[in-house]
Amino acid sequence: MRSFRLSLAAVMLSTACQSTPSAGPVAGAAPSAAEAPVVHAEPAAAAPADHKRFGEPIASGETIALASVLAKPDDFENRTVTVEAKVRRNCTRRGCWMELSQALDPTLPGCRVTFKDYGFFVPLDSAGSTAKVQGTVEVTRVAPGEVAHLESEGAHFAAKQPDGTAREVRLVATGVELWREQT
Repeated sequence: MRSFRLSLAAVMLSTACQSTPSAGPVAGAAPSAAEAPVVHAEPAAAAPADHKRFGEPIASGETIALASVLAKPDDFENRTVTVEAKVRRNCTRRGCWMELSQALDPTLPGCRVTFKDYGFFVPLDSAGSTAKVQGTVEVTRVAPGEVAHLESEGAHFAAKQPDGTAREVRLVATGVELWREQT
């Protein structure tokens, strides 16, 4: 069964989009990683009825400010966190990634969200929504080919290097809740 899942994941990766995030400097002081709580698996709280849920239910626990994660991503690497932010962009082909930021302003730092094992996607019209995301923080270098692929889907890389690579902070989500703010 495991080999079937791995084969299925490989096929999905070859036909679906690939994902990564953009990192940038954050103005102002942010709490250190030691001050920011790590979410541990606890009984999940029910999401409000107007929230669309994808993946696993989000476990109860405190939410870390996305700005804190982006300010010191190496302090959070390989840790499970829960963040809440705006969906600034998303994959417009399959919904296999989204980019979070504190606001929709493209000049603010952001974090790309991918979905664990490509086990779920988000709607193609997710941009502009608010998201609560639980997942593992990764800090990675994105190859030039993947950078070009993601840019063709609407991604933006603030830390793109002259050789075409980019250093990114990525959140590999196990669960996502999306909703639109009532105006």
